[in-house]
Amino acid sequence: MLVAGQSDWRGVMLYDEPLAKHTTWRVGGPARQFYCPAGGMDLIQFLQQLPVNEPLLWLGMGSNLLVRDGGYRGTVVATQGCLTEMTLIEKDLLRVEAGVASAHVARFAVRAGLCGVEFLAGIPGTMGGALAMNAGAFGGEIWPVVERVETIDRAGRVRVRKPEDFDVAYRKVIAPAGEWFLAARLRLKPGDTAEGQRRIRELLEKRAAAQPIGQPSCGSVFRNPEGDYAARLIEAAGLKGMTVGGACVSEKHANFIINTGTATAADIEWLIAKIQQQVMEKSGVKLQTEVCVVGEAEHEL
Repeated sequence: MLVAGQSDWRGVMLYDEPLAKHTTWRVGGPARQFYCPAGGMDLIQFLQQLPVNEPLLWLGMGSNLLVRDGGYRGTVVATQGCLTEMTLIEKDLLRVEAGVASAHVARFAVRAGLCGVEFLAGIPGTMGGALAMNAGAFGGEIWPVVERVETIDRAGRVRVRKPEDFDVAYRKVIAPAGEWFLAARLRLKPGDTAEGQRRIRELLEKRAAAQPIGQPSCGSVFRNPEGDYAARLIEAAGLKGMTVGGACVSEKHANFIINTGTATAADIEWLIAKIQQQVMEKSGVKLQTEVCVVGEAEHEL
């Protein structure tokens, strides 16, 4: 572990850091540089000195992400553990930085007597990731409660933007080119704390009953096609329990791929392709991935 020595930034820089340590699938090769900022100002200063052609990957909790076995030839900026401020700036307006865990947002809001983001309690990611993919569960999505977002570009410029500056759809958000999320301001509704806590418990119980909690996965692999469910289509194709190497389609929820302990990223990517192929043959539906795939195949390095 090397502490950055430059006078204008204070974060921690790791070299050739295995990304398997930082993703929920527990797979992935090394990042050439892995930077943990000391805070917002430190991040600005770091980006200002980063070469303009340096590939850049933003990483929260590492869910919804598959890093190939050859790793990432660039710089990873890890927001979890640094951009973690969350404040109530008005009685119903919450400012949340990108590195705050989604589950923490749900509980903080409920304790403040606010409702509208209880669904975040079951999403294994950070606010930055939730904004980037319009995260949702049990009928709720994040962008309907977003009033403003703060973004940063690779030159370190910070902007405050409105939701209409983004193209928001189901599990997909198109942001202005070259900008990443720093924070969001969420406009919530008054609610009863006890009722909100009950709702969170109920949602977590439903999630535990339906999903393979406690096993390494990325969350849902595929987007639900309009009017249908990816899990139903995968199960109808007879693919529950299908394995490639150490990767396995969950017997509990067919839209989850589990790392049984020995999976490589190549195993998982191959299994994703096989699922798409067989669902297409069975149902005529081309499943679209929800997971983001990055990095280089091992043989490419």
